[in-house]
Amino acid sequence: MTVTKGESVPEGADGAAAVRGDGYVPSERRLERERHKRARARRATAVAALSTLVTAAVLYLVVVHAPGWPRTKETFFSAGYAREALPKVLEGLWLNVRLLVVCGVAVLVLGMLIAIARTLRGPVFFPLRVLAAAYTDFFRGLPLIINLMIVVLGVPALRLQGVTVDPVLLGGTALTLTYSAYVAEVFRAGIESVHPSQRAAARSLGLTNRQALRYVVLPQAVRRQVPPLLNDLVSLQKDTGLVSIGGAVDAVRAADIIVGRSLNYTPYIVAGLVFVALTIPMTRFTDWVTARLDRRRDQGGAL
Repeated sequence: MTVTKGESVPEGADGAAAVRGDGYVPSERRLERERHKRARARRATAVAALSTLVTAAVLYLVVVHAPGWPRTKETFFSAGYAREALPKVLEGLWLNVRLLVVCGVAVLVLGMLIAIARTLRGPVFFPLRVLAAAYTDFFRGLPLIINLMIVVLGVPALRLQGVTVDPVLLGGTALTLTYSAYVAEVFRAGIESVHPSQRAAARSLGLTNRQALRYVVLPQAVRRQVPPLLNDLVSLQKDTGLVSIGGAVDAVRAADIIVGRSLNYTPYIVAGLVFVALTIPMTRFTDWVTARLDRRRDQGGAL
């Protein structure tokens, strides 16, 4: 179909397939529809901005006019204590980041092994499946704070030769034990979501059970479970602050030391905001990955 400049192209197969910049001139109806969409988008943005400003103003007025606001402001939002706490909190945050990296890798490896153990077939693997199920049930039911106290405080009390008493290592071990149970269930759900025909097709091509699991099942399972795995990683990042109960000087413990000396709680606010600033990028990345996978699934693409 030949289109001359200034000529209107009717909607249809040719009009839908045409691309601007290649001689295509959109029809007045399409231009009007696009103008309407832009106007609706601008109106929605304006309404959202206005409602946000109104909500923020109302919350501000409610808080600052509360009877205890002056005392609360002095106790929790002191600029002087915030400046004092920020360098020490950031120094302690480096420990949290290292724990996140090391424990994250350990959790993924251990969780994968437990998930594979739970999905092994055959009566000979029954004891292994029972142990893996008992592990996940126990550590998913045990509160993390209690697990940390048992490991961080209980292991040194045993006075075992050759066993570390470093609260950082013990705290990381407790985090790994708890989160590997959750991650194992995520991996197991991904493995069981792969249709049995995939494994059967791999076997028909001459692959062994181990090869089918490694090259066919696990790649699909991991890709499907990326969003929940990233969510668990975000939770792990926040919970690294709990290692402070054993005396490890991380961001939370650094804030706690200043609070204990000054009886001012502003360092806690600083530590909380630092964790939030560290978590938000990972949360947005998780949302982006989830939306990308959803788009590919809606379009019929491979996951």
